[in-house]
Amino acid sequence: MSDNKIAEELNKTEIISAADEKPQLYKNRNYVGVKETISYLMNDWSNSFNIDGFNERFIWDVVKIDFSINAAVHLVTSAWDIINDSLISVIVDNTRTRLGKFRPYLVAMQLPMTILGIFYWLIPLFFGGTSGTYIPKLIYYYLFNVIRETAGTFTGVAKSGYMSTITPNPNERIRLITLAELLTGYMGEDMPRYIMGVLIDLVNNKVVKWKLSSVFIVMGVLTATISSICTFWFFLASKERVPQSLERPNVKEGFKAIFTNYPVLLMCLSDFLGNFAISKSDTNYFIDVLGSYSLITILNLPSSFNGSISYAFVKPLRRRFSSKALWIISDIYGDVLNLGVFLFGFRKNMFKRRLPMCIAFGLKEWFGKWMWGVTKVINADLWNEAMDYCEWKNGYRMEATTGVAKGLVLKLQGAVLGSVTDLLMKKIGYVQGLSIGSQNDHTKFWEFALCTAVPTITGALGIVPKFLWPITKEKRTIMYDELAKRRQSAIDDYVSDFENNNLNADA
Repeated sequence: MSDNKIAEELNKTEIISAADEKPQLYKNRNYVGVKETISYLMNDWSNSFNIDGFNERFIWDVVKIDFSINAAVHLVTSAWDIINDSLISVIVDNTRTRLGKFRPYLVAMQLPMTILGIFYWLIPLFFGGTSGTYIPKLIYYYLFNVIRETAGTFTGVAKSGYMSTITPNPNERIRLITLAELLTGYMGEDMPRYIMGVLIDLVNNKVVKWKLSSVFIVMGVLTATISSICTFWFFLASKERVPQSLERPNVKEGFKAIFTNYPVLLMCLSDFLGNFAISKSDTNYFIDVLGSYSLITILNLPSSFNGSISYAFVKPLRRRFSSKALWIISDIYGDVLNLGVFLFGFRKNMFKRRLPMCIAFGLKEWFGKWMWGVTKVINADLWNEAMDYCEWKNGYRMEATTGVAKGLVLKLQGAVLGSVTDLLMKKIGYVQGLSIGSQNDHTKFWEFALCTAVPTITGALGIVPKFLWPITKEKRTIMYDELAKRRQSAIDDYVSDFENNNLNADA
């Protein structure tokens, strides 16, 4: 067997073996080229290029699904989500193909997911003007949620694992995450949200005579199509580079990995305690109380540069502090800002006054954006670090099963809390379909509290497990050194076996 053929075979996994390479090259070598880096940026950009932030307004005031019925649908689809997550994660973790472990699902499911995304925004076209309890609409809505949940599980499970395998170099991974978070903001990823906010304000204030349903249909279909194209390109252009074990892990090993992967358990516990936070988006507060969503856009403008500058802090802060310390600090920092806004608005019913509250929210954004870059990068990398920890401790990677396990408890919890928050909107007196500013003062106060103090207080315990994070700076260095040696040894063994098999075949 010639050297060229051996190299060609190894290139299937994008890992090149050479006798003089040292494992430490994982720290210095970049595996992701320019084209793939651009596709990575476009994928990150596409994740925010949508109008999903207005989903609640879409269901409440356009589709008009009754709150009680929506709570029931949420419970049923969440229960199904939990069941199919467990099954699909095992399928994904046992996949071994020439395309990789995750890419087949990502490539194959992208078109169906795009179609489902489009049909979601077309619901008003099929059921316009019907009541919140119209049976055909409810059946369509229920079936749509079940089908989308099933298809979305394949792509969601696969994508969460895929992002930790495109490079074995942890430093390059940080570089990609930082680069994506920094540049995609300048690429207009939030533009649909800004445009949609202006259009909603124009319609609500009767400046234009368009139907709100038409605005949602056009913007929803347009953004779903564009973002899906960018995501699909990333799946085609990128590759998996962290090798999987040749033996397929069974379900028992998968659950063992869950319990022995201490960082994942801590992340799951932190998320579980933090997800007791009962909240609703500040979108509702700005529309129903302050009278304009566009105010959010205006308030974000002065602090936009702060967010960009904050990414420059990532590298020096990571040298000075551990990921654990930065994780804790970012949590406390955000909570303090949220409580400060609530206390200011609570005093003398200030929450109903536009100018003072715009100043308060503007200051919150101004100071909050200084930690923006650090929070985004650290939160993203901690999960990847936990996956590497699993490989280090157990000898194999279980991205899909571990990811589902992390989400399993949260989905059980979310199934209940999601329904609770829907019923809560009914309890605080929210009336669906009212014109802007027409909700009563009691409802307006709770809309304000639900986007400031209530989620901060109810989710406060989420910070406790963060103090127990086991991967120190020193342990992290040891972990990646040992992983590099193991991976290099596996590659060398593969080359040796490959050559021996071919020599025997020639003989």
